[in-house]
Amino acid sequence: MVTASSRFDIDRRRVLHDIGYPPDSEPSARMESLVNDYVKNAHQFFSPSFSYVVRDIELVDGTSVVLEDGAIFESEVIARLLEKAGKVAVFVLTIGRYLEDTVAQLGQGGLVLQSAVLDAIGSDATERLADSVESQISEVAHNQGLTISRRFSPGYCDWDVSQQKSVFQSMKGDCAGVQLTDGCLMLPRKSISGIIGIGSHDIEGYNPCKTCDKHDCVGRR
Repeated sequence: MVTASSRFDIDRRRVLHDIGYPPDSEPSARMESLVNDYVKNAHQFFSPSFSYVVRDIELVDGTSVVLEDGAIFESEVIARLLEKAGKVAVFVLTIGRYLEDTVAQLGQGGLVLQSAVLDAIGSDATERLADSVESQISEVAHNQGLTISRRFSPGYCDWDVSQQKSVFQSMKGDCAGVQLTDGCLMLPRKSISGIIGIGSHDIEGYNPCKTCDKHDCVGRR
């Protein structure tokens, strides 16, 4: 497990979008002040950490991807993503539990707006941490003359959320303090798990979003 900096460049527009403001709307002065204040001080609620391992891909057969450690990913999209990759980085990351505990306390105290703003900030911070982990994996791959694919998490496209079990299996217990419930939810909630293919330069172009009709998907790229 690696601890990370708690300083993230939070996207204020994304936070406002997540609490209900359309992209072309302007928040009230009170809301703008609230969001700015929470963004400025939000790092106090973060305890970011991550873990990742790099596994050899033993076999891609149809919709199945078999890793060297016996973990199996079942997904047509993931199979296509990894069919030309020799390795895969498997990762788990989190900003910790303190933020979500504070969000719950604010809500229970009737401070619903403050709770919603802090929760949205936590979601954006988790994505920023994922971007940072992806950049680190990309740098390691680049130093070896390789490149990386897009990152994917269970629950995206046709990769069922139950495949979290295979991701955590491959991590061999080094999961940055994140626990997986029987229902395949991660605790703390502000956590992300997933994979990134590593290989030659012809693996980076695959994007299933180009042929997907689900235009309202939150993971659309």
